Amino acid sequence: MRTDFDLIVIGGGIVGACVAALAGANTQLAGIRIAVVEANPPSMPPLDDTDLRVSAFSRASERILDSFDAWKAIPSELRGPYSEMVVWDHEGKPRGNASIHFSASASSEPNLGHIIENRRVLWAITSSRAFRDRVTLLRGKLSRLTFESDSASVTLEDGRSYSAQLVIGADGSDSVSRTLAGLSVTEQPYSQSAFVAHVTTERPHEQTAWQRFLPQGPIAFLPLNDGRSSIVWTTTPDHAQQLLNETQAAIEVQIANALDNVLGAVSLASSRAMFPLRLMHAQQYSRERFVLVGDAAHTVHPLAGQGVNLGLLDAAALVQTLGEAVAGTSRAELLGEMRVLRQYERWRKSENALALRFIDALNSMFGNTQRVTGALRRFGLESVDNLPALKRFFMTRAMGIGGELPQVARTSRY
Repeated sequence: MRTDFDLIVIGGGIVGACVAALAGANTQLAGIRIAVVEANPPSMPPLDDTDLRVSAFSRASERILDSFDAWKAIPSELRGPYSEMVVWDHEGKPRGNASIHFSASASSEPNLGHIIENRRVLWAITSSRAFRDRVTLLRGKLSRLTFESDSASVTLEDGRSYSAQLVIGADGSDSVSRTLAGLSVTEQPYSQSAFVAHVTTERPHEQTAWQRFLPQGPIAFLPLNDGRSSIVWTTTPDHAQQLLNETQAAIEVQIANALDNVLGAVSLASSRAMFPLRLMHAQQYSRERFVLVGDAAHTVHPLAGQGVNLGLLDAAALVQTLGEAVAGTSRAELLGEMRVLRQYERWRKSENALALRFIDALNSMFGNTQRVTGALRRFGLESVDNLPALKRFFMTRAMGIGGELPQVARTSRY
């Protein structure tokens, strides 16, 4: 059956746009017709402003973006590299008892990752040649999905309809496409919300990510390239709301104390925001002619900064699987077959489940105030810090260079 497109991606955020660009750059998919459905495509971000929405992009994510030249399109002055990470329990001290110190100097990598605005990464992806030359943007919102044995149809709110061999759901944690495709999820709301803001500090952040685990949840200072730090403070919903409404002077004292004054006095340097947290994992990633990636398939606690990185690994794994399925053929109909989609699902669902369980367990362990658990927690931190092999295992996982990786995430091109 001849369809309007071979691949239609629902959602033009970082992960959805990356799927489309990777497919556009993949030589095995050279003849594939690609479209992205997005109601609000990005515009070029201003150079003199830093948005609150930033993420820690791992080495694996850097390699994925670099594979189609999006990474180098992000100006180096807008990437915030960090080469050190210090994590400690609220009853310990940074670089003291009950702490872990990760350093890029203990690896062959130049840094542990980069803190970058989400919107700048998205603009770099959609401005790449692979996206511009190969991807058709369909402006609008999804309202209906229908499936046949040999195709799927996407209907937008204005009535336009398009057929495809495969529809890819990349429309976030509240995915409309996932619901319309009939895929169920297992979810658990956390009794926590994340408070976010940017601050300047009395002492420089020294390209170090600082994270302290408090009884209500962790607070992290993520180093921005302009010298400021981005705060992600996970706490109770009531406390997050209080922080949102607090006077500037009062909130600055609270933030400095929460991080044990590791960077001295704090000055608020942005607006503030909060968002609720939940754990979610799709019970199935695929059905005939449909597959999930990114937050549409899984959401994770932000304490390890792995949300967007897991999504980009999904994107790379899916495109690699699709490319291998049609390599040397002209059979685009293979893209939506279950035997192909199950290969991707088996690969990424197991990797994501491991990450979700581990991060959820960390949040539960560090949020437990029982004396015995606290003692075990501090012992565990000190033990990991004193065992180089185990410490390296955790560091490579955080950098996204451990586990079963897609080809484009394995090596840098430079």
